[in-house]
Amino acid sequence: MSWSLCRSIFLSLFPAYSKPSQFPVGKRTAKSKCLACAVAALLLMLCACTPMKVRLGWRVYLDKIPVNAIKASLPNGPGIAPGEKSPLVVAFTEPDGKVLQTEGKGGGKILWKDLNVTATVATVDQKGVLKLRHDPRVSDGKLVHVTITTPSHPDLRAELDVPVRYNYKFSANFSGSAGASGMNGQDGMDGTSGTMGSIDPNNPSPGGDGGNGTDGTNGQDGDPGGNAPPVAIRVALRSTGNPLLQVSVSAQGHERFYLIDPHGGSLSVHADGGPGGSGGRGGRGGRGGSGGSGTPDGSSGRDGQDGRSGWDGSQGRGGTITVTYDPQAKPYLSLIHLSNSTGPAPVFREEPVAPLW
Repeated sequence: MSWSLCRSIFLSLFPAYSKPSQFPVGKRTAKSKCLACAVAALLLMLCACTPMKVRLGWRVYLDKIPVNAIKASLPNGPGIAPGEKSPLVVAFTEPDGKVLQTEGKGGGKILWKDLNVTATVATVDQKGVLKLRHDPRVSDGKLVHVTITTPSHPDLRAELDVPVRYNYKFSANFSGSAGASGMNGQDGMDGTSGTMGSIDPNNPSPGGDGGNGTDGTNGQDGDPGGNAPPVAIRVALRSTGNPLLQVSVSAQGHERFYLIDPHGGSLSVHADGGPGGSGGRGGRGGRGGSGGSGTPDGSSGRDGQDGRSGWDGSQGRGGTITVTYDPQAKPYLSLIHLSNSTGPAPVFREEPVAPLW
């Protein structure tokens, strides 16, 4: 919500604050601060308070509205891929033909808490977002089915079948962690100013010299990036019906599975060395103190030396990647993109690979 919108809402509720010219300048400043605090409080209240949103007409309670039709849809497309999230939109039609949609992706006024949403194979959160688990073995060969009911209108019910798709750009990242940045150096202390002498021609005295500034300390070097682990990839082809690639990616004792449709799908595997941490900034040297006035003036102190900035940490080593693929899967290897910068070249081995599940 924008500041201007909050301010407009606040002034509509408290019109006395819309005439700043009636207040003296000092009071105007205090009033502006009061307005800013009130608008900020109003913003927090509106973000957290459903009754206030309903009162302002931004939301409606479904049990207060006569509706005779319900329809559910997935605006991001008819299917969902493993690991993907897809928001639902539910539309209600009133007797006069007016259509109201759910909040969130639908941009409407209907509250998700007024609906009961269940799904098979996938899950649905309290904001109407459908999510499918990453592991394709959970959804392979199945259809996601969504059911929507409304306790306030028990005669209404919407059902939606969502196919699971595999023409998706999947990604597996086993890259090393980034190195920690070095600490900045401490700034040096400024020198003290010299004491004042006298410029009285009858009683002259020299001004005192300014103190030297101290040197800044050096910045700390950044830590090196972490090394990526070895990664083993196995690829099999399911040739029945629409060909699909079965892929297993293993590293550090963890195994992930993917099912890829060659018509638009792909898998990117990253085992890059982690970036080195940034070196800390060197501390600024303190400024020399100014000489005191007198006859003659005192000398200014010497500026301290700036500290050296730390060196950036080195990048970690890329992990070794070994790809073992079934001969039938060879024509589809271009769908698997590998990245292991600063590591050795990936190794490809062709040998029979049994179905992975």
